[in-house]
Amino acid sequence: MADSSNGPASFSTQANALLRKNVTFQKRNIRSNLRLVIFPFLLCLVLNLIQVLVNRELDKPSFRCGCTCVDTDGDGKCEEKCGIEYSSMDQAPFCPIPSPPEWPPLLQIPAPQYRAVQADFIPFEDLPSDSCKKTNSCPVTILLTGSNLTLGQSLSASMIPSSLTLNASDIFYSMANNVLGSASKPDVSNFIEPAFSSDLPLYYLQEHCASNSSFSASLPIGPASFEQEISCIRGLNLWRNSSSEINDELYKGYRKGNSQGAINEIVAAYDFLNTDTTRFNVSIWYNSTYKNDSGNTPFSSTRVPRSVNLASNAYLQFLLGPGSKILFEFVKEMPKPETRIRLDFSSLLGPLFFTWVILQLFPVVLTSLVYEKQKRLRIMMKMHGLGDGPYWMISYSYFLLLSTVYMVVFVTFGSLIGLNFFKLNDYSIQAAFYFIYINLQISAAFLVAASFSNVKTATVVGYVIVFGTGLLGGFLFQFFLQDSSFPRVWIIVMELFPGFSLYRGLYEFAQYAFAGTYMGTVGMRWKDLSDGNNGMKEVLIIMSIEWLVVLFVAFYSDQVVSTGRSPIFFIRKKTHSSFRKPSLERQGSKVFVQMERSDVLQEREKVEQLLLESSNHQAIICDNLKKVYPGRDGNPEKFAVRGLSLALPRGECFGMLGPNGAGKTSFINMMTGLIKPSSGTAYVGGLDIRNQMSSIYTSMGVCPQHDLLWETLTGREHLLFYGRLKNLKGAALTQAVEDSLKSVNLFHGGVADKQAGKYSGGMKRRLSVAISLIGNPQVVYMDEPSTGLDPASRSSLWNVVKRAKQHTAIILTTHSMEEAEHLCDRLGIFVDGSLQCIGNPKELRARYGGSYVFTMTTSMDHEAEVENLVRQLSPSAIKTYQISGTQKFELPKNEVKIADVFQAVEKAKSRFTVHAWGVADTTLEDVFIKVARGAQAFNVLS
Repeated sequence: MADSSNGPASFSTQANALLRKNVTFQKRNIRSNLRLVIFPFLLCLVLNLIQVLVNRELDKPSFRCGCTCVDTDGDGKCEEKCGIEYSSMDQAPFCPIPSPPEWPPLLQIPAPQYRAVQADFIPFEDLPSDSCKKTNSCPVTILLTGSNLTLGQSLSASMIPSSLTLNASDIFYSMANNVLGSASKPDVSNFIEPAFSSDLPLYYLQEHCASNSSFSASLPIGPASFEQEISCIRGLNLWRNSSSEINDELYKGYRKGNSQGAINEIVAAYDFLNTDTTRFNVSIWYNSTYKNDSGNTPFSSTRVPRSVNLASNAYLQFLLGPGSKILFEFVKEMPKPETRIRLDFSSLLGPLFFTWVILQLFPVVLTSLVYEKQKRLRIMMKMHGLGDGPYWMISYSYFLLLSTVYMVVFVTFGSLIGLNFFKLNDYSIQAAFYFIYINLQISAAFLVAASFSNVKTATVVGYVIVFGTGLLGGFLFQFFLQDSSFPRVWIIVMELFPGFSLYRGLYEFAQYAFAGTYMGTVGMRWKDLSDGNNGMKEVLIIMSIEWLVVLFVAFYSDQVVSTGRSPIFFIRKKTHSSFRKPSLERQGSKVFVQMERSDVLQEREKVEQLLLESSNHQAIICDNLKKVYPGRDGNPEKFAVRGLSLALPRGECFGMLGPNGAGKTSFINMMTGLIKPSSGTAYVGGLDIRNQMSSIYTSMGVCPQHDLLWETLTGREHLLFYGRLKNLKGAALTQAVEDSLKSVNLFHGGVADKQAGKYSGGMKRRLSVAISLIGNPQVVYMDEPSTGLDPASRSSLWNVVKRAKQHTAIILTTHSMEEAEHLCDRLGIFVDGSLQCIGNPKELRARYGGSYVFTMTTSMDHEAEVENLVRQLSPSAIKTYQISGTQKFELPKNEVKIADVFQAVEKAKSRFTVHAWGVADTTLEDVFIKVARGAQAFNVLS
């Protein structure tokens, strides 16, 4: 074992050790990394394949403007002609329309079965009776309100003409002077108004309709003429006292009693507010029965302008007289070029699928952190000198590098295969967005990891978050984004959840890429962030602030939860004194001292004397160390350690013996910083375990009860890592590792370079011992180090420990009396949380073993004769064991001689058959059993 030459490892040395370990660990998990990277590859390929297949279908003639071969010169040779006149109804929407046709403006008229009538849920009696529905003669209703009833009634009288005026020579123009409407469903684009190709009639509104008021007319719409039936329909203007009454009537009548639509629809409603002769102010409700549920503009908005025109004309006539009118001559679409459908699936499905792709990193980071927590590897590294600063810096940088490489590969591959989601949007914006988010995601993983102690649970929860976030984003959050009426403040509140921030950013990229694909423009640029409808700016601000806040909270939580520090650790004053003056004002101290045996009491007095000295050479001093676990579920408090006082110099191995549950592991856990003492303290090299564990860790080695190893690292790699934490470098590090491997018999046969997950239980145990001793720490804790070892390996291990204790203080717990006697300079028997006796093995045998152990096996018929024989030898003999003819007795040494025992046995053999017999001096095991039973019996009685 090489010695550390430069004291505790520096920050950079610790960081270097952890970085090397992480890189090695990453190499071992190359297959997992490849599977991680393949997922976005496959998803991008699937999106691209779907896009290619769909666009191939969209290239078929049915999705293009129609073309026909026409013989224009009569010479038998045809020329291909394309256009609407050569297209089917399916092809026509894709044709160029340089001069869209004109058509007269229309109102959206409710179908006869849906027109407003009297109903039990509407309190107004001025509506027509519902009997009109049987004859399809119900009028259409227009509601009005305002602050001036007289003005409102005057305006309503001018809105609907009293008669129809048609000019046969220019029927199209004359129809614009009348109020026309249709109950047909409007279309998204109205290059040809659907009302003129529908089987439903056109309606013209009048105050009263004659008995025979229907006729047919030929309407010239563009190059075509439509034969259209036109029927009169009575317009009914009704006054309401307030806009709230109109609202109440509209919403009570909407979609009542009929799954296909409303049964009480109106044409429009007008609130003239404070309109007078000097101002025109009006709010208009319009019929939006046919509304696109995707959140886009209602189809029926194409028939809204006529409602506005009616109110404007009525006000103009109120001011200037009946002859004044604003002529609303026609409506037409904008010209358009030939169009072809192209679906950009990366933009359509990108927000959902790419959310899953990026969030997939979250459970990867989370499970990695929880794995170190579950396997207690984090605390193992810390107990060997790794500080919180290097751990956080390297772990965070490691995950950041992994996430950055993942995102670069993802964006690069998506761009190379031609996904517009990546190609059209500015790469610098994408880089900023992804960089900020992966930092936030890593910080969140650190924070969430504090809540888990099991990798399987963390994995399940992590992937539930991944898929749940994507689904909630695509099927809930996106609708809120598209609904302009949804409060913006609630959008911001929802974006505080990192998954929704990610979805919002991807949604904005998708919107700009989708628009760029169809408009032939570029996607998102930095100047677009100033657009009020673009949420990318607020997302970047939210994620940046949240990243810093979450990172701070995660670090604080780690310091409080993982290390057990006080929640106000950052304002506590550090102590500069190595020792404190011992105090006898301890709970029950007088009673406790009186019950202690002289050797334990002597050790306590020794500790108190050492604490008074300004300096001493003790490696470990435990001063009245106690640990009490609070009672739960009605059970009383559990005293795991009851006022332990112990002093241990360097060069000594102290063995702790005791039955299971005696408190040995609790003592080790307090000394290694896993748990805090309830009272009292301990000093390691003069440093207090209550508040100076970070400094103690640099000179400490631990072999825990259970092997804490990375399954994919080799034995050599483990020792290189922990050797670097002990500040070993260069040739000294290499030599220390070689010596450690040889000392625990892991050097030959390639065992040193085999992954620890493939080691047997004994090999793992030997590696744990080598880790605890590398770098020659001042103090080493070994919790049952030889468990699971064969005799040869155990003997070799004992030699290693013997060599190590020459310059190290070792505390060793074991259930092997042979091991304790072979290794330990002093022993302490620990029962029910307290030290019952202390001394070297010979002293303990002499003190508690003042008797011989006599054993004899006969038939059951002669058991009484055996007991009489023993009583004759020693009247004070105590029977300790009896079963099936075998009996065991303790014979006080002051009452019996060995020669007398042999003579008595020879005489007994002449009287009855003796199957086996023996006499032995007291063993350490006998001492242990005697002390343990005595202490437990005393505790039961007390």
